[in-house]
Amino acid sequence: MPQSPEIAIIDANTLACIGLRGLIERMMPFATVRAFNTFEQLVRDTPDMYFHYFISSQVLLEHSAFFVERKAKTIVLTNGSSGAPQTSNFHTLNVYQGEEALTRALLQLQQHAHAHGRRLPQGMGGQQEENRPAGDPNGLSAREIEVLVLIVRGLTNKEIADRLYISTTTVISHRKNIMEKLHLHSVSALTIYAVMNGYIEADRI
Repeated sequence: MPQSPEIAIIDANTLACIGLRGLIERMMPFATVRAFNTFEQLVRDTPDMYFHYFISSQVLLEHSAFFVERKAKTIVLTNGSSGAPQTSNFHTLNVYQGEEALTRALLQLQQHAHAHGRRLPQGMGGQQEENRPAGDPNGLSAREIEVLVLIVRGLTNKEIADRLYISTTTVISHRKNIMEKLHLHSVSALTIYAVMNGYIEADRI
C-alpha cells in the first residue's frame, strides 16, 4: 500500500483553499488534503505530520519561525506580483492564474521539489520514461498517447493533424476517444494524467 501523505493548506481565503485543494487531490490521489483558515487551526491539529504546507504570504509573515524550520516542505501562495523579501527563500505558487496555468505550475513545482518524483512517497511520483509500462493503464493506443501529448503541449487540432500527417477529423476522433477512456474532460485533467504517467515532463508543457 502506498504511503498516504497529509497536505495542509492554510489561507483565510476559503474559495482559494477549495480550488487548490481540488487540484492537489486530482494530482495526488493518494494524499489527504486538509484546509485551514488560520494558523491556529493548524496548531490545534497535528502540525508536524504534514508532508507539505501551502500557505498564504500573510500566514508566513505572521508565523515565519514555524515555516522557516520547515522551508523544504512549504509553498507560499502568491498573487503573481513580486513577493515580499520573506518569501524569497521559499517555493512559491501564483494562485491568481487560470486552471490550466495553475495545473502546469503545480506539476512543475512537484517535479522540481522532488527530483522528478524520487523524493515523493511511493505511488505519487508518476511513471518516468525509462520505467513506464509498455501499455497505458487505461488502454490508450500509441497514437492516442501521441495525440494526448500534443494536446497537453497546447497544439490545436489542425497543428496536431499537420504534425502527425493525419486529418483534423481523425484528431478530433482521437481526442474524443481519449477523453472517454480516461473519463477526463478538460485540458487541465489531461495534463495531470500525461505528466503523472510519464508521457511528458512538466517542463515541456
